[in-house]
Amino acid sequence: MDLAKVERVYTSYARIYDRIFGKVFNEGRESAIRNLNVQPDEQILEVGIGTGLALPMYPRHCRIVGIDFSEGMLDKAKQRAAEHRMGHVQLHRMDAGAMEFKDDSFDTVVAAYVVTAVPDYRKVVSEMIRVCRPGGRIIMLNHFSNDNKVIAAMEKVISPITKHLGWRTDLALKTVLEGTPLHVARKQSVNPLQLWALVECVNGKNVNGKAHINGVKNGNVAAAYTHLNGTHLSEHANGQALG
Repeated sequence: MDLAKVERVYTSYARIYDRIFGKVFNEGRESAIRNLNVQPDEQILEVGIGTGLALPMYPRHCRIVGIDFSEGMLDKAKQRAAEHRMGHVQLHRMDAGAMEFKDDSFDTVVAAYVVTAVPDYRKVVSEMIRVCRPGGRIIMLNHFSNDNKVIAAMEKVISPITKHLGWRTDLALKTVLEGTPLHVARKQSVNPLQLWALVECVNGKNVNGKAHINGVKNGNVAAAYTHLNGTHLSEHANGQALG
């Protein structure tokens, strides 16, 4: 998939996206935003905002920036923001693999149904890490390849077909996280048949050679995240990425 093709495919979806995919994927969006525990004036970036279906779900006491490369999708999102009088929302056409934001611009970055729909997921994940502050949160809502070897093999076979529809089915979460400073704080199966995963990560990137997690240098990931979000990590999240 090249970027121009992705733009054409999703712009063609713009008029029908809400009717076809809106209800199917709504559970995942609601789960992602409901558990964010958004703080006043928190800076949130939504990558691949699409038609803006998630915008009304965010509280109005935060600041939201949404980006999408599809002009058609973005037009729908702008209409939705205007209809709901969302003065706390800014929308921009932008390539998620080459964002125009400064480093550490956001407290939280949300990417719903994006990672498997872009030409180069590595660039997109790298950019999300860059623009998210150290210790901030990166939330990915996506279908990742199944841990079952038989199902994973089937997903690999059909992936060349689904790529023409705008997404791939053969990408594993472990592959996405490999080599990144992201630490999984929570992983939840969502949507019909539980085939999609809601993955919330702590951005443990380094600054000047030291890991900064919510102000804790070289500290415990779980304790730092609990301080931020008021929740507890899974037993696997203390410095380990789930596969």
